[in-house]
This record gives sequence, structure tokens and C-alpha cells, in this order.
Amino acid sequence: MTTTDLADRYGAPAPWRRKALLVASVALAAAFLGWLGWTVWAQSTPEVESAMIGYDLVGEHEATATVHIDLADDDVEATCLLRAYAKDHSVVGELSFTPTGSGRTEQTVRTERRATSVELIGCTAPGQNRPR
Repeated sequence: MTTTDLADRYGAPAPWRRKALLVASVALAAAFLGWLGWTVWAQSTPEVESAMIGYDLVGEHEATATVHIDLADDDVEATCLLRAYAKDHSVVGELSFTPTGSGRTEQTVRTERRATSVELIGCTAPGQNRPR
């Protein structure tokens, strides 16, 4: 019985295959890392951000909220949403407003009955689906 070389028996792989696989893997990894970097940058630099500073329950049918808004540019067309809740956690008032610029703003929410809390849902801008 003679021993034969496996390459003689089954054939040797083409010499360019290993280099092609390496180049394709590096290109795919570079494309993925580029996409990941772009996604992180796009999500970390929104056009508008907002934060609730506080609220005051003025009367039976009114609540005021103080909100701080940061616009990336002065020409950003942002929309913000406030919600007022009653003691039983039902929504008793809602206000959608367009901020005039960055900074602190006070908004009045009209309510159906006495509210116990006011929540800032957030602000959105064109191309920014998630409220912030």
C-alpha cells in the first residue's frame, strides 16, 4: 500500500482563494464599522433635545409646565408634546407646541378636570422620529 498526497488525490485549492476571502472579510468589516460609526453619530447629535424642569397645577382646568429646549440650529422646526394626567392615571390634557428658540419656556396645558402631574413626552424635528 502506498501513501498518496491529499492534494494529488483531491486537488489543491486555488492560490487566489485565500487572498480573496481575506480582502472580502476586511471590506465587509470596514463597511460595518463605517455604518456603526455613522449610526452612533446620527443618534447622538439630535436636532432638538428637551427636559422638564417642573410643573405647577394651577387650578381645576389648568396646569403649567416649565421646559428647557435645546435646538441644534435656530431654523429647526421642532414640535414638543406635554401631557397632563389625573389621579387615576388617565390623560386629562395634552398640548403640542412649537418652540420659538432654545432655552427655558413655560407652557399652559388646559385640562378636562384636575391634573395631578404633567409629563414631557419630548420634542421631535423632521427626520427625528424618537422624541427627546
